[in-house]
Amino acid sequence: MVVFPPKQSDNPMFIHENFLLSNKAAERLYHDYAAVQPIIDYHNHLSPQAMAENSSFQNLYHMWVDGDHYKWRAMRANGVDERYCTGDAPPHEKFSAFAATVPRTLRNPIYHWTHLELKRFFNCDTLLDSDSAETIWNEANRQLVERRELTPLGILQQFQVKALCTTDDPVDDLGYHRQLQHAARMGDCQTLVLPAFRPDQALRVNDPVEYLSWIKRLEQASDTSIGGLDDLKSALKKRHDFFHEMGGRLSDHGCEYVPANFCDDQTADRIFRQALSGQAASPIELEQFSTELLLFLARLDAEKGWTNQFHTGVWRNNNRRLFSAAGRDIGCDSIADTPQGFSLGRFLDRLDQEGNLPKTIVYNLNPSDNYLVATMLGNFQDGRIAGKMQFGSGWWFLDQKEGMQWQLNTLSNTGLLSRFIGMLTDSRSFMSMPRHEYFRRILCDMLGRELEAGEIPNDFGLVGKMVADICYQNAKDFLGLPMA
Repeated sequence: MVVFPPKQSDNPMFIHENFLLSNKAAERLYHDYAAVQPIIDYHNHLSPQAMAENSSFQNLYHMWVDGDHYKWRAMRANGVDERYCTGDAPPHEKFSAFAATVPRTLRNPIYHWTHLELKRFFNCDTLLDSDSAETIWNEANRQLVERRELTPLGILQQFQVKALCTTDDPVDDLGYHRQLQHAARMGDCQTLVLPAFRPDQALRVNDPVEYLSWIKRLEQASDTSIGGLDDLKSALKKRHDFFHEMGGRLSDHGCEYVPANFCDDQTADRIFRQALSGQAASPIELEQFSTELLLFLARLDAEKGWTNQFHTGVWRNNNRRLFSAAGRDIGCDSIADTPQGFSLGRFLDRLDQEGNLPKTIVYNLNPSDNYLVATMLGNFQDGRIAGKMQFGSGWWFLDQKEGMQWQLNTLSNTGLLSRFIGMLTDSRSFMSMPRHEYFRRILCDMLGRELEAGEIPNDFGLVGKMVADICYQNAKDFLGLPMA
């Protein structure tokens, strides 16, 4: 029995069945067409090990707060010491510090996410703050012990996640994916869990020490001696082939911008050999080498019918003090204003001229570049694959209401919203699955407003089908995952 008492407020039921739905048409679109759709979470950073082991979470902190750089940014802004973010404070104290921050996040998406997640996982209608923190901590931890569905695989089943694609280094042996596939054959895993190829480390010729260490791991994983560029490409192709055998159908690249500083093979080989000898690539050399390798990897994707993803428009690790103390992915990254369009167009054009342009998704972090990126992608739709070039969902700082609306409007105004493959979590937390619900409510509210205003037809068969397609069917058709 859930014992959360609602706090006294003007609206104690903050998360209710029509949350974010401001009109009757939106309510109908959401409840009849969106909410009933399963989920394909085709890009996230969830742990294959956690899914394979499927153990209960230790406590609410480990399930919800640990590793969440969104929460850490908010806590720092609220004057919370780093010890309670990435430091060594006990889990209960870290959770309490986050709980004390939540009331200060009004109008930040964290406030919506926090209470939507508490409601969906623990049926909690209590607003989280310092006063309610202990009750929520105790009751949630009790449920974590008693409810079997609050395990990684149980959560995926609860949210009807039909397929999920993790983010994996080419050197990974995918052993946990093998365990998950075995569990699926035995009927113990209802979600198709697949790897996605993330070869960012292969580009880092500007950091020879870290790079050489990774190359040695690639040599071992691919059973290839790597002394030059051709060897590197051969090793990466072997791993790409292996990921394909394991069901992988997507690659992914995180970059400030898609480079297009073309060079010949000899130049790229020289840059690579210099890195192996300990000489860091210059910025121009890094751009040249990255261009050559990303073209090669895109050709592999095209050959196998994969989807190539680019996450662009970000400046990472800006706070060197915190980076030195705690490392990457701790909430010290920001939107970049690096020019995007010209190099993206040249890169895509080179592949298109060769006949090697794969299905492509570009996620843009800088909203001022939305129309630029969307219209550039539209230049390379080929009339053979519907929605081949996808302007990806709002991500990172834009995976909130306004950012999603910007992305949806940009895509609608420059392309075909009806061919959009929808939302993803891009998260390291299993408690982020309600992000799909959040997106679906925002989508339905937008369309419902326009339907009631007469801007689109009052035809629920037409509009409802588009909603259902965006929420599930388009991704299923487009990605070509090895689903039953």
